[in-house]
Amino acid sequence: MSEPTESAERAASSPAQRQREAMIAAMPGVFVVIWSTGFVVARLGMPHAPALTFLTWRYLFSILAFLLWIGWARAAWPVRSQWPHLAVTGSLLHGGYLGGVWLAVKHGMGAGTSALIVGLQPVLTALWVSATGQEHRISARQWCGLALGLGGLVLVVWRKLGVGEVSAFNLACALAALASITAGTLYQKRHVKACDVRTANAVQLMAALLVTAPLAAFESGSVELHPELIGAMAWSVLALTLGGSSLLYLLIQRGAATRVSTLMYLVPPCTALLGWLLFGEDLSALVLAGLALTAIGVALVVRQR
Repeated sequence: MSEPTESAERAASSPAQRQREAMIAAMPGVFVVIWSTGFVVARLGMPHAPALTFLTWRYLFSILAFLLWIGWARAAWPVRSQWPHLAVTGSLLHGGYLGGVWLAVKHGMGAGTSALIVGLQPVLTALWVSATGQEHRISARQWCGLALGLGGLVLVVWRKLGVGEVSAFNLACALAALASITAGTLYQKRHVKACDVRTANAVQLMAALLVTAPLAAFESGSVELHPELIGAMAWSVLALTLGGSSLLYLLIQRGAATRVSTLMYLVPPCTALLGWLLFGEDLSALVLAGLALTAIGVALVVRQR
């Protein structure tokens, strides 16, 4: 009599299980689309506020949103020993990465140039993982995928490399952003234990706020309450932070650092598509070739053996 009951339970649970697996499988694609809107937000919001001041308010509003969500869901906070590790990753992934990119673009670096510099993250991650042996050895197929992805990225941003001047300051900001997101990804994968993504993000954002707010006090310029600024702030909080940052946290916890980092290759090509759809930017044959090459490279890296 027990066999029919067990079969019925398996049949009843299989649709829910398939739905859960489908949601997990869609996470990388959804993350890339959300993360790619960051340059659109920068284009809309940056003319109306200093870079670090905008980020300070973004972190503050995001913390409040997460606290409301945590209170409503009664989510569990991380154990006390995890707070320092979450603070380190928050300072790197939010404060260092976003602060570096926004300052670089704000001070004259073209979006294409900054995207190419930050796009070196998968290569740096792969070199570190390979040298330290923290994960499975990177195969020849994955190295080939990294090279193809980088080549595709260069094709996508090639025409934008001359837009904006490169100075010692904005180059240092872009390199700091590259180092921050690389170190933050590796540190989180190694030291942060699995915990509720909402409370973990809240702790990370608190650390980023403590790092960014004092620096914002030294910025010149004022905040203009323009509709574009308000829209950019709302999207930054609700989509990029609550959505994109939460997905990045989950992806790092679930996947190898090399495979997660390689998703960043897809961000500039996806941004190019968004620029074409939203702002009518040119989508040339060279960009389309870069899109295809990048997609092939990422597929080679993330495909399971």
